[in-house]
Amino acid sequence: MEFPGDQPHRRRNPLTGEWVLVSAHRTDRPWLGQQEPVPREQILEHDPTCYLCPGGHRSKGDINPDYEGTFVFNNDFPALLDESGESQLEGNDLFKWQESKGTNRVICYSPRHDLTLPELSNREIEEVIVTWMNQERELSNKYKYVQIFENKGQIMGASNPHPHGQIWAGDFVPSKIKKEDERQKEYFDTHGSTLLWDYATQEADGGERMVYQNNSWVSLVPFWATWPFETIIIPKTKISRMSDMNESLVTDLADLLKILLRKYDLLFNVSFPYSMGWHSAPNVGGDDEHWTLHAHIYPPLLRSATIKKFMVGYEMMAESQRDITPEHAAQRLAEIQV
Repeated sequence: MEFPGDQPHRRRNPLTGEWVLVSAHRTDRPWLGQQEPVPREQILEHDPTCYLCPGGHRSKGDINPDYEGTFVFNNDFPALLDESGESQLEGNDLFKWQESKGTNRVICYSPRHDLTLPELSNREIEEVIVTWMNQERELSNKYKYVQIFENKGQIMGASNPHPHGQIWAGDFVPSKIKKEDERQKEYFDTHGSTLLWDYATQEADGGERMVYQNNSWVSLVPFWATWPFETIIIPKTKISRMSDMNESLVTDLADLLKILLRKYDLLFNVSFPYSMGWHSAPNVGGDDEHWTLHAHIYPPLLRSATIKKFMVGYEMMAESQRDITPEHAAQRLAEIQV
């Protein structure tokens, strides 16, 4: 497959149906925009003032136990409550609303205040993954969708430097998940195979957007990537939910996460900020053979540790746009030795 080199062109995201404008000829333009100093603060191994550390005092009076592995608790300031009524659509075509019921949880990855996910041992990362699986399995018995995600870094909205993620579960299927579900079902009905399975297979054959892979997983900069160093993680096994992973998938996923996230850190020699989220099949009944479990990682950094990608102007008003090509971004990440 040949592309028009540095000429502007658009690429379609088959998971959403949306397009992104690629303008590789702009990568040489001078930059006089926002630049920020790289924080050089020393982070404590244990911060007695941190409300996520073992023994920490949370805002509503709860005191964390002296946990030694992962620690999960209900968010003290949840976006969803488990007290709403039935989720029935109300209103008319112009003013439509729906009560939404759910729960929000926080997962501390380890008692260490100073260690991010790739800085943990493989065994400790496996424990995080198993915790994700257990939480999804438990909450899926009650809610239609369970979203597991992590916002790393202040510029991604993380409210506390202690490495942690979140789990939001609701009695509705979120808009982005609904769109991915519809696109994957449409592809399966047409081709008789799963969209992301076919996509990952073709990417593995070419390799120009591959970042790292092992026996069970691939990580690559997707053909349709919007963020400069965006990646997607796809299993080599046909699986639709995180809670269905076996031991070998967990072991290999820990390996991939450690290496991929470490590559990010080494790209600009900074603790790399990102939003990472896992997409499992929604719990709406019926067959989910069209769905492939996957994760999206959206990092904002563009040219250095201090220059970010902003989704403004044309991107906000019309269509996503990027300068650096996905192929070049993947090459830079793949070449980093961990």
